[in-house]
Amino acid sequence: MKRLWSLSTFIVLIALVLTGCVAPAPAGSTPQAGADAGAGVKDFVTWYQYDQNNEDTKSDERVGNEYIRKTIPLFNEAFKGKWNWVNQPKAFDKMGTELITAVQAGGDVPDLMHIGNSDLLAFYQNGTVQDLTEWAQAQPWFKDLDPNSVTACQGPDGKLYCIPVAEAPQLVFVWKDRFPDGYPTTPADFMKQAEALKAKGLYAITFFGSTDYDGEGMSRFFWTAISSFGGKLDDGKGVMTLNTPANVAAIEFIREIVTKGYAPEIVFAGKFQEEEAFKDASAGSFPTGIFGYRYVNPLTAPSGKKYEKKNEEDMLDAIAAGDVTLAPFLAAEGQKPGCNNAVSAFTIPTGAKNVDAAKDYINWIMGAEQNPAWVLGPGGGFPALKSIQSAESFQTPFYKEAAKVVAASNCHPWYGSLERRQEAQKLIVTTIYKLIKEDPSADIATTLTAAEAEYNKGN
Repeated sequence: MKRLWSLSTFIVLIALVLTGCVAPAPAGSTPQAGADAGAGVKDFVTWYQYDQNNEDTKSDERVGNEYIRKTIPLFNEAFKGKWNWVNQPKAFDKMGTELITAVQAGGDVPDLMHIGNSDLLAFYQNGTVQDLTEWAQAQPWFKDLDPNSVTACQGPDGKLYCIPVAEAPQLVFVWKDRFPDGYPTTPADFMKQAEALKAKGLYAITFFGSTDYDGEGMSRFFWTAISSFGGKLDDGKGVMTLNTPANVAAIEFIREIVTKGYAPEIVFAGKFQEEEAFKDASAGSFPTGIFGYRYVNPLTAPSGKKYEKKNEEDMLDAIAAGDVTLAPFLAAEGQKPGCNNAVSAFTIPTGAKNVDAAKDYINWIMGAEQNPAWVLGPGGGFPALKSIQSAESFQTPFYKEAAKVVAASNCHPWYGSLERRQEAQKLIVTTIYKLIKEDPSADIATTLTAAEAEYNKGN
């Protein structure tokens, strides 16, 4: 599932020690019906985690599947006589490994691949993706990109290795009736309202607090809290720096939420079970990614009103009805609400046969006619192109509220200059989990110092 994009980084790293043959292309790799397969037409091959042949309406990725199915004929018509789009669906948790292995073995690679920025460092380190800097900067859409999205697609050398199309910043889904005066903007206000909710047998917040998926909670919640207190995890030069006053204050805040019972025990259960407390409105707020609405269903509002389509429409309907609102996270004094930001992007692998086709495709998607549908479909986020944010497709209650939250927040990837990101993520989340759950009496500064020393030994 796309909500596990960053998990694929771990899988990608396995390829450092893998050798072997490239797996055969799966079903769906044959030319599409109606395509002009005549002389001069070349196949343009993409790898998406979405499968145009999967018409299961209950599939977690039905939105992306349907988008690919509908859009292949449109592209083939637009480039009739030149390109024939052939999408080869790949399992989200194996496609990174497969790409690196294919490049290293000199095997077949796609002309273009849909990735999340969390995969980029491993691709960069293995020479798996092409430098797109000079080409991208010459395109008319480049200056329209949100600078934060561009940063997320840069390698350690500052060059551009992917093209961001959609952003997925973190924000807070809020049951309006649980916070009638608005979501808290300061730690003190949060604690006050949390205590009032507790007196009613309710929780102020639910969040991804487990160590599940090798530290997925870092991008989903912990970085939101840390950055909202002005914290950082590195010194800008690849050295982990955890024991700082801001980081300590953030962890003290999270620890207090847990020890005082302002969050349900289910936050530590893993397997996305923390979502259940928001679905039934027993928890008043839920910090998660902007595309999280696709998975949090069905819903029961505090009033008892049911939203039971059991798909992404449930959350959108609840927002349109005013039962759910979107908000930035709270922030410490002098700080702007922080959050993680991920991008959904395109990359052109090393060894791609039809680079011109990939560039034609990117330019086609970045056009005003095609971009909104991509962002709403496989992108599952907020437009990286600033001009697209005013498109009619994004004038819905959900996107209008999201735009305000994004503008009020300072969202950027949590890892900064840290290069061993999967190791760092797992280590930091495990450390925070110990401090807030396993041993809430442990000295925070001492524990953070030990963790950063463990990581920095490998520098």
